Amino acid sequence: MDTYKYIHFPKTRIATLDVCEIGRKKHHMQAILELDVTDARKAIKNYRQVTKNKISFTAWLVKTISTTIGEYQTAHAYLKNKKTALVFDDIDISITVEREYGGELVPLPYVIRRTNNKEIIDITNEIATAKNQQVAADDIVLGQKQNQFSTSLYYALPGFLRRFIWQSFLLKPKFAKKNMGSVMLTSIGMMGQVNGWFIFTSIHPLAFGVGSIMKKPAVHDNKIEIREILNMTVLIDHDVMDGAPMARFIARLSHNIETGSGLA
Repeated sequence: MDTYKYIHFPKTRIATLDVCEIGRKKHHMQAILELDVTDARKAIKNYRQVTKNKISFTAWLVKTISTTIGEYQTAHAYLKNKKTALVFDDIDISITVEREYGGELVPLPYVIRRTNNKEIIDITNEIATAKNQQVAADDIVLGQKQNQFSTSLYYALPGFLRRFIWQSFLLKPKFAKKNMGSVMLTSIGMMGQVNGWFIFTSIHPLAFGVGSIMKKPAVHDNKIEIREILNMTVLIDHDVMDGAPMARFIARLSHNIETGSGLA
């Protein structure tokens, strides 16, 4: 006779399932990138030695993405209706932080506000603080107070009503940005070395799936060398950004990442 055990998921898993279902219907274009971060990682190491600031790679990546969005603001615009999109000046980037709750590691989003106005060290410290925040049973987003009654009611609703709430939520760009930011970055590959890309879903206008950094042979200065290559997947909402601007945004982002933007 087979033996088995039950696994009980935290309530936040319900919100994750709803987000995946809604995200599946978004008109996201996918860019699957290989980025040579050898020089950038050397620049980060040098930056740490010179400034004595222990910045993280993720924090630098958040800042670099923010800087690039500043040049192509439509990339993080929310669609308001068929003819209008809302472009915000401030860039709020949601990251995923794993926290222990009930003996299990639970991934929870944390929104870093106004990344365009913050230094890399400030972002590094904020991420470190988020990792140590206390987790409540009904937390959906770290660092944001939720109405406990409303949250409990949401979890009790049937799936079609919960997803209707999410869809209505996304049609109110100011409210959506306030609660979840306008950009998502998930560092899935930082949890283990995987030679490949993660194809994920998101309800954000712009989302990044950061994979592993692998050593691979690559052409550098017309020579084949072993370089450090970052795998990254980018989702861009085609409803607010056309193909040509997308390509220019991706090209600029790739350049900024590979040259270690902001570290000189």
